[in-house]
Amino acid sequence: MTERLDVVAMGNAIVDVLASVDDAFLDEMGIQKGIMQLIDTARADEIYRNMGPSTEISGGSAANTVAGLAALGARTGYLGKVRDDQLGTIFAHDIRAQGAVYDGPIAPEDAELETARSFILVSPDGQRSMNTYLGIAGQITPDDVDEALMHRADWLYLEGYLFDNADAKEAFRRAIGATRAGGGKVALTVSDPFCVDRHREDFIELISSRVDLLFANEDEILSLFRTDDLETAVAAASEIVECAAITRSEKGALVTSNGNRFEVPTEPQKPVDTTGAGDLFAAGFLFGMVTGRDETIAARMGCAAAGEIIAHVGARPQRKLAELFAEKGLV
Repeated sequence: MTERLDVVAMGNAIVDVLASVDDAFLDEMGIQKGIMQLIDTARADEIYRNMGPSTEISGGSAANTVAGLAALGARTGYLGKVRDDQLGTIFAHDIRAQGAVYDGPIAPEDAELETARSFILVSPDGQRSMNTYLGIAGQITPDDVDEALMHRADWLYLEGYLFDNADAKEAFRRAIGATRAGGGKVALTVSDPFCVDRHREDFIELISSRVDLLFANEDEILSLFRTDDLETAVAAASEIVECAAITRSEKGALVTSNGNRFEVPTEPQKPVDTTGAGDLFAAGFLFGMVTGRDETIAARMGCAAAGEIIAHVGARPQRKLAELFAEKGLV
């Protein structure tokens, strides 16, 4: 029998290019601070030409979550599209080296679009401004979905950024169907307030009919329900999804589950780089779920993992998360 997997994630396969910049550089380049912007090839070349020294790390939101889960010892799989080029080879090697099952899909080397890359510009206050060339990553179609892989998943974790492609929406539905057929559950991160603005109605339909666990930060949940009041948004979320985990930066996390609502604080610290904080919160929370913890412990695990990530540059853990959890009495 083929081994079950704790979590299979589906998202944009991206190589992150990280650099430290000041606010003057953002202003000079016309980059809005703290958000993710989609860019084309020409804009990608312009930013790379003008930025300072950088570090290249395989990334992508759902891939970061898989890396965090793998670091904790979870059995993981990933579906994300790359091209048969240098960055595609780097991405595939890195995620397999983390221990994830990964078989692409991989577009041929003569495909028009290249492997995706995201320029992550980190300000002195730790805020990150993401300028992303999606390339081939956003071109996932229903035919790219490995239903056998999804069938093995106890949890399917979906990255909302993929919703920018109509074919990917149908690919989500196929992946969800295969996961459900195998007895698994479905988690979704809505990814970004601007992503929510573009796809609000589709997100709400998906969440209310096919999702068991919703991840969002405070800005995203307010945008999803078109309100400025967090309590109103939390109440609305609790009506359409079994469990919602809402991150609130230095305020920790708020979770609503089966009508119960609770908050989990986080330890105050000055962030070095917030890249991947939400991704690793999801990793910690999902690890709690797949190891049988209740939502309170899962949220504490999520906050601890996010706290590790913001303490350094880059969206992959630099210390052993299992040891961190043990120090905090979580395992």
